[in-house]
Amino acid sequence: MALIALAADKGSPGVTTAAVALAAVWPRRVLLAETDPAGGDLVYRSAAAHGGPLNPNVGMLSIAATARRGLVPDQLWDHVQPLSGGLEVLVGLGVAEQAAGLAGLWPTLGHAFASLADSPNAPADVIADCGRISGDTPAVELFPHAALVLLLARTEPESLARVRDRAAALSAKLHGGPRGAASLATPAIGVVLVADPNSAGKVSGQVNDMLVHAQTGARVVGTIADDPAGADQLAGRRRGRLDKSLLIRSARKVTADVYQQYGAAWAASTQAQQAHQAQQSRQAAQQAHQPQQTHPTQGQPTGHAEAGR
Repeated sequence: MALIALAADKGSPGVTTAAVALAAVWPRRVLLAETDPAGGDLVYRSAAAHGGPLNPNVGMLSIAATARRGLVPDQLWDHVQPLSGGLEVLVGLGVAEQAAGLAGLWPTLGHAFASLADSPNAPADVIADCGRISGDTPAVELFPHAALVLLLARTEPESLARVRDRAAALSAKLHGGPRGAASLATPAIGVVLVADPNSAGKVSGQVNDMLVHAQTGARVVGTIADDPAGADQLAGRRRGRLDKSLLIRSARKVTADVYQQYGAAWAASTQAQQAHQAQQSRQAAQQAHQPQQTHPTQGQPTGHAEAGR
């Protein structure tokens, strides 16, 4: 299990729609976190499980006070609200000015998001909607804790050029320079294209070649269908069989491709962490059962005193 961060370089390619779609079809329990410092959208477009509106004060805004005193991963669930379809969300900030309350806390949040996978009580993956990262946004402080950073882009030439340059800049920031293979570094950097399903295969191949040639360290991991009708259904603005929409069908394929490419590495990392924790527990147990030596001043000789005799 892992933290997956979604972001865009510039414009509005549909990061929130893609994040909700991926979370809705995620194969394991997942928490969708709106971590865009500019503010979240779900309070305006989605209903809560009780049928009413989401509470804008419960989520990233309320977690700020908790995080300043230290944040245990399971505490995240105290600030989560379920959507009408059952998806569990951490509602984003209302306006950009509220981001000042999270100053200095982004690494703490990133660590909590990533560690939620190892919770003994309620483990879950976290999909973080980080919004646009073209400016000096603090949301990038989540990225070092992520297992995968997904950059969303449309297929216009300027969008593709921007995502290429952004991927290269992130690789330099997170990995120390350009890399020939994304699998060699953590977090992995992937690109998800919002594309016409009829041309998605061809375009994704061309973009992947571009990313490889530029040594960005990023790869195209899949395409999300450019499906306005499906997006309206997902937001509750239109009726219809959402599970049959091009948006959801493409999101299912992306999740499958993500797990095919990265799932084994995540599982190995989790097993390594569990083995390390088990070893630490065994060592602690052994130390607890070792007989304690009594201080010489209490009238009992130490091993060295015995040897001296």
